[in-house]
Amino acid sequence: MALPEAKKIFDLIIIGGGINGAGIARDAAGRGLSVALFEKDDLGEHTSSASTKLIHGGLRYLEHFEFRLVREALIERERLLRIAPHIIWPLEFLLPHSRTMRPAWMIRAGLFLYDHLAKREFLPASRTIRIKSSATLKPSVKKAFCYADCWVEDSRLVILNAMDAHLRGAKIFPRTKVLSARPDGKIWQLETTEGLFKSRALINAAGPWVSEVLNTTIGRNTTSAVRLIKGSHIITRRLYPERHAYILQNPDKRIVFVIPYEDDFSLIGTTDIPHESILEKPQATEAEIQYLCDSVNRYFKSPITPEDTIWTYSGVRPLFDDHSKSASAITRDYVLELDTASGAPLLSIFGGKITTYRKLAEHALEKLLPAMGQKPGKSWTATAALPGGLIENFPEFERLLRVRNGHLDPANLHRLAYSYGTLTDLFVNQDMGEDFGAGLHQSEVDYLVKQEWARTPEDILFRRTKLGLHTQEDTSEKLSRYLKTKATGLKLLA
Repeated sequence: MALPEAKKIFDLIIIGGGINGAGIARDAAGRGLSVALFEKDDLGEHTSSASTKLIHGGLRYLEHFEFRLVREALIERERLLRIAPHIIWPLEFLLPHSRTMRPAWMIRAGLFLYDHLAKREFLPASRTIRIKSSATLKPSVKKAFCYADCWVEDSRLVILNAMDAHLRGAKIFPRTKVLSARPDGKIWQLETTEGLFKSRALINAAGPWVSEVLNTTIGRNTTSAVRLIKGSHIITRRLYPERHAYILQNPDKRIVFVIPYEDDFSLIGTTDIPHESILEKPQATEAEIQYLCDSVNRYFKSPITPEDTIWTYSGVRPLFDDHSKSASAITRDYVLELDTASGAPLLSIFGGKITTYRKLAEHALEKLLPAMGQKPGKSWTATAALPGGLIENFPEFERLLRVRNGHLDPANLHRLAYSYGTLTDLFVNQDMGEDFGAGLHQSEVDYLVKQEWARTPEDILFRRTKLGLHTQEDTSEKLSRYLKTKATGLKLLA
């Protein structure tokens, strides 16, 4: 049966609404290209919302001589902190030293490189700490190393990039699957669940599904591939009162982070386990949970057990297959594969990490645009604030937010400031409607539906916010009823 004729030919269509797809859509739209992005599920629903929530250089990658990747990530760390201060902020890490693990000289050498591979504007240099006594660490820990990286609200980073792309003219289609993509001369024709679309170029940014999209959706074979690596995290009640995080060394040479999370909790992760099939939903196994507990118990005075786990989440990292034997040794770098054989350019993205998404987007367009007969133009995303992030003095911004909204709980205003930045003015007012629990009011829900593509309670409670950890069991049900009765009357993004 003939497909209906598409009315418009886009310059670029992107398959995949994770951080790489959203970042490319933003960059391309800002360069004046007409862009459409398709994501089969919610934006950032999979790998991009299942990270350890860090913007970091990757200290342990230095052991594998990934100096270029670490340098690029360290440069990006400072840039992202500047353009998104509402969802990215500095975090201090304490690395307890154990004589049975890496020697102290090796750690000091690694931290020296970490301090000097790229210019630091916001974050302090590393230092060594002598520990006389600690309420958290075992008495056997006498020394620790301290350094700084950054925390990120990972799923919100995806949303803000998609929002900025939309504001610059891109069409964003969450929950819209691309069924097939075939070249017709120099034009791509895509059949989707929303109809037929055409474009002059196609980017495959499907993350763990990149090979499946190539083989099945597009009908291409490639010698490049990804290794699917599952990373699982557990959430417990807060294990210590201090604001810093811990980075713990394990006998298998892997590291595990323990991070203050949502004020009341600790986030512990991650594991590195081969994942056999993308069709299998990633879930934390009993062995992974025990591994993370053992990592903590190796250093902390107060032991934890799997029964202390409140919540778990797992994601599949699509790492470029460099044929490394162990999962932890696989490169976290990315590879861009350009195919122009059909006359219609196709760019596929293998690997990558959340910290370097913006630079990946630049490299992707610098590689693709000449194949489209266009000059790449000037890169711009390194200095342009993401939505809500145009804030010069964040403490002063938060203070004024509290002055303007004295009727609201200060703790909730703190959450809003560090989730939305200046976007809070779009929905924070005197009458915010029904409180669904934990300070989630009707006006915030309406905003998330109208402006951030939220459609389900999970979208709101675990991706746009993390309030699902704080709310009662009936919150999701109440929210579901509200979304069903009210969302259809709201003006939704196209």
